[in-house]
Amino acid sequence: MPSRVEIHYCTQCRWLLRAAWMAQELLTTFEDEIGELVLKPGTGGVFEVRADDQMVWSRKAAGRFPDITELKQAVRDVVAPERSLGHADRKTGDR
Repeated sequence: MPSRVEIHYCTQCRWLLRAAWMAQELLTTFEDEIGELVLKPGTGGVFEVRADDQMVWSRKAAGRFPDITELKQAVRDVVAPERSLGHADRKTGDR
């Protein structure tokens, strides 16, 4: 069953472009696994990503935004845990 991903972003902080770019990256990477991706406007500095109602990233909890590789790995762990992300799964220093 295709997964649902939600990106809740702050409109006051003007984070729509960041949310939209991350949405594009996720939809491109997980074109067969994601059936729905929602951009949900909010306020108060919110930037959270959920996959199938499971929190995979919170800017408040982490103290920062994810880099795109981190976000793809976190989403993958929920929507397609058996899937390899190829070079994105390599740890720093691996060749």
